[in-house]
Amino acid sequence: MKTGLLLAALSAVALAGCQSMTSSEPALASAGLAATKGNKTVGEVTFEQMGGKVRVTAQVIGLKPNQEHGFHIHEVGDCSSGDGMSAKGHFNPYGKPHGRGGERHAGDMPNLNADKSGRAKLTVDLDVITVTPGPASIVGRGIIVHAQPDDYTSQPVGNAGARMACGVIKAN
Repeated sequence: MKTGLLLAALSAVALAGCQSMTSSEPALASAGLAATKGNKTVGEVTFEQMGGKVRVTAQVIGLKPNQEHGFHIHEVGDCSSGDGMSAKGHFNPYGKPHGRGGERHAGDMPNLNADKSGRAKLTVDLDVITVTPGPASIVGRGIIVHAQPDDYTSQPVGNAGARMACGVIKAN
C-alpha cells in the first residue's frame, strides 16, 4: 500500500514538472504582410509573449522612402477586400481612445520609420496585447500598414490614411 502511494506521489510530481516545462515556452505568433491593391508594401511581423508584454518585431519593404507609416492591429484577420478594409477598425477590446502610451487602443503601435530605400524595421515591447488566450489576444486579428503617419491624436484611428499592406496574425 505504501509503495502504491509513493508511486502515485512521484508520478504527480513528475507530471507537474512536465506541465511547468511546457508552460515556460514563449507563446509566438506571426503575420505575413501582403500588399493591398495598387501597392508594393510587403513584410513579416512576429510576436513573442514575454511575461506581461509582447515583443513585436517587424520588417517591411516597399514603403514611401523617408516617411513614417501608421502601423496597427485591427479587429478582424481578413484581408480579402483588396484594400484592407475587411480587417475593420483598430483592435480595441477595452474601449480606450486612440493614442500613444497610457490609455490607448490595444491595436495602437508606433509608426514605422522608412529609410531612404523604403525599408523599415521595428522592435517594440507592448503591454496592452497578448499572444496567449484572453480578451487582449491578437491571434486571429489583422495587422495593417498605412500610407500616412499616425498622428496619435485624431479619433478614432489617427488619420493614417489608406491601407498599404494587410496580414493575418496566426499562432506559431
